[in-house]
Amino acid sequence: MLWTAVAVVALGFLVALEIAARNFGAPGPITTQAREAVFAPASGPLLYASMALMMVVLTWRQRFIAFAIAVGIDIVFALVRWPLGADQGSGNGALWVILGVAAFALLRRTGPERILLLKGVGLGLLLVAGRKTGDAWLLITFKTRPEVLDQYLVVADQALGSPSWVVGRMVEATGSVGAGFLDWVYVQLAVAAVVAALYQLRNVATERRFPTHHLVRTFLVVGLLGPGIYMIFPVVGPVYAFGADGGSWALASVWPDAQPSITTPQWMPFDEITPRNCMPSLHTAWATVIYIHTRNSPRLLRYAGTFWLIFTLAATLGFGYHYGLDLVAGVVFTLTIEAGLRGFDRGWDRSATLFVGYGAAVFVAFLVSYRFLSMPMADYPWLSGPLLILAMVSVIHAYVRTTRRWAVPAAEPVEQKAERAPEPELV
Repeated sequence: MLWTAVAVVALGFLVALEIAARNFGAPGPITTQAREAVFAPASGPLLYASMALMMVVLTWRQRFIAFAIAVGIDIVFALVRWPLGADQGSGNGALWVILGVAAFALLRRTGPERILLLKGVGLGLLLVAGRKTGDAWLLITFKTRPEVLDQYLVVADQALGSPSWVVGRMVEATGSVGAGFLDWVYVQLAVAAVVAALYQLRNVATERRFPTHHLVRTFLVVGLLGPGIYMIFPVVGPVYAFGADGGSWALASVWPDAQPSITTPQWMPFDEITPRNCMPSLHTAWATVIYIHTRNSPRLLRYAGTFWLIFTLAATLGFGYHYGLDLVAGVVFTLTIEAGLRGFDRGWDRSATLFVGYGAAVFVAFLVSYRFLSMPMADYPWLSGPLLILAMVSVIHAYVRTTRRWAVPAAEPVEQKAERAPEPELV
C-alpha cells in the first residue's frame, strides 16, 4: 500500500509539472522522458546509471544479459541515425531495458518476486524522473520569479568573508587545469552517488529485499524539496548577478575581482533564462548525502565521499554558482531531511521530533536573517559569522548524537529469576 501510494503521488506530481511546463511553452518531464525512448537522450550516462540501480535486483547472469541488450540496442539506434543525419547519443538501450524488466515483472512474475523487480524498476526510473523534474522546476523558477535576492545575499555573505570571491580568485589562479578538474567533479556528482548507492544495495539480489534506508531516498527527497525553497528565496548566484555571465542584467561585472558596492540591498530584476537555483545549494546537499552514506563503507569509498564533498564545495564557490551562505544552509537542509527519513524508518519518536524541529528552525532562521538582517550581518561580521557557523555546527553535533543513539540497539530486558520457595529443613 505504501509503494502504491508513493507511485500515485509521484505520478500526480509529474502530471502537475507537465501541465505547468506546457503552460510556459516547454515540454514537461513526462514528454521529455518519453522522447528519449526514440530520440537521442540528453544524458546517456544518467540512463545507464539508472539501469545500474535497477539491476541491483537481478542476478549476475541477468545483469550481463541486460547490459549486453542495452548496448546492442544503442548500436542499432546509432546505425539507424547515422544515414539519417540525426543527433547521435547513447542511453536509449538502457531505458528500453528498464521498461523491459517492468513488462517482464508484470507479465511473467507474481508475488514477492514481482514486487522486488518493480521496486528495482521504480528506483531506476526515479533517478531519471528526478533529473527531468529538476529541469521542469528550474523552468518554473525563472518564469515565475522575475526578481532575485542576490543583493541581500552578497551583503550578508560578508559575515563569512565572501568565500565565493576568495575561492573564485584561487580557481582563476590555477588556470584551465584546475577549472577543468573542478568542473569534472561538479558534473559527475550523480555518478558518484550511484557508485555509493550500488555498494549500499549490493546484497539486494541475494537477500531479495531492499535495506530500510539508503542513499537514493535522501538524494531524491533533497531534489524534490529543494526547488520549493528556490521559489521562496530566488537567487541566481554571484557569477550571474555580479559577473560577466549575467550580461546586461548583472548589477556589476566585478566577480571575483572586487566586491560590488551596495549600500541598501533590494530586489533586483533578472532575465527569464537563468535558473533561480542557489538557496540552498543542492550540490552541497547531495555531496553531504554522499559523505554521510559512505561513512560505514570500505576505506576507498570513505575517501571518495570526503573527496567529492570537499571539491564540490570548492567548485560551487570557485565557479561563482553559490554564496557561502548557500552552502551553510544546504548542510542544515540535508541533515534535517536525512534524520527525518531515518526517524521515519525506525519508528518516529521524541528524539526524531526534536531534531527535525531544531534543524527546520535553524534553516528558517538562516533564511530570515539573510533576507532581513543582511546589513547588520555585514556591519558586525565578527559576531554574525561565528554565530552562523556555530548554528550549523550545533545541527551537525545534534545529528551525530541523535543518529549514534539510534544505532545502539535497545538493551533486552533481563529475565528475573523466579524466587523459589524455601525448602523445609530435613530433621
